[in-house]
Amino acid sequence: MARDYANEVSELSATLSSVEQVLNLPKLRKEFEKLETEASAPNLWDDPAKAQAVTSKLSRVQATINKVMSIRRKLEDVPLLLELATAENDQVAQADAVKELDEVTKLIRDLEVQTLLSGEYDDRDCLVTIRSEAGGVEAADWAQMLMRMYLRYCERHNFKVDVLETSYAEEAGIKSTTFRVSAPYAYGTLSVEQGTHRLVRISPFDSNSRRHTSFAGVEIVPVVEQSDHIDIEEKDIRVDVYRSSGPGGQGVNTTDSAVRITHLPTGIVVSCQNERSQIQNRATAMAVLQSKLLERRRQEERAKLDALKGDNSGSWGNQMRSYVLAPYQMVKDLRTNFEVGNPSAVLDGELDGFIEAGIKWRKSTGN
Repeated sequence: MARDYANEVSELSATLSSVEQVLNLPKLRKEFEKLETEASAPNLWDDPAKAQAVTSKLSRVQATINKVMSIRRKLEDVPLLLELATAENDQVAQADAVKELDEVTKLIRDLEVQTLLSGEYDDRDCLVTIRSEAGGVEAADWAQMLMRMYLRYCERHNFKVDVLETSYAEEAGIKSTTFRVSAPYAYGTLSVEQGTHRLVRISPFDSNSRRHTSFAGVEIVPVVEQSDHIDIEEKDIRVDVYRSSGPGGQGVNTTDSAVRITHLPTGIVVSCQNERSQIQNRATAMAVLQSKLLERRRQEERAKLDALKGDNSGSWGNQMRSYVLAPYQMVKDLRTNFEVGNPSAVLDGELDGFIEAGIKWRKSTGN
């Protein structure tokens, strides 16, 4: 059956209009003007933390406005491209126009999903921590596979990534890693990936080629901003310094520049070794600790609300997704039941379907 391109464009235009209403573009433009005025103040950088918060928010608001306007322009161009291709009976031009229509359809669908991100911290950058769990060397290798999966996802979406710390396992893989993802709505988008990820495969480390099950945990927290008021007293932390190292114990630095901070009241431990100086690593580690304490506070507040509602299903649960490479191939989300039969593509960062389903599931369940 032939596609009705005119009807598709009409429906997409209506969807985009509703998205524009939800985003409230006039309000966003006023906010942009206000932030732009603040950012141009001569004394802005007298307070570096405030300046960074202002410029970061300005960048996010501008990116949202530009994105919507760009999609609207692309959508308005599609009927003209189709009309010209039909008038000239140019099959190549028509194929290009249809391709443009499909791309705009995906952009509008992604933007529609973004409007579901209305949580308190959803529009912020985030910190992603991946830890190997049960499964020994298998789990360490699996944690590194997950790290690559998320880095590839970020690369596909042009999200900026800064790896803050990676602890390598002795034989293969990693014990843990923490990296920052900087993009509009990074936390709201990636927070649905939090939980335990399970891998079933024929082990490359087993000489008998037996099937093994491995687990790795993914934790996503929003980046702290100045207004969050997370105070950490010196007496509540223990700071250890050590020498940065890479895989196989290869020296990255010849001084004790890496920093590990333990928050004594909660037992939370954070590390940073990506900077060259101990002072910079300590500052970055403290920022990570603040983000984790903010998330802990948010979870405690959520637990109180759940208790008041008599709801014990407030957590993400342990196991949230299974990746099966043998005896059959499938990746299935255990919350949304979304599944695909191509694990290789998923592990190469094709996570859009899972993330979209996760965001819709979270919105519908109130999680």
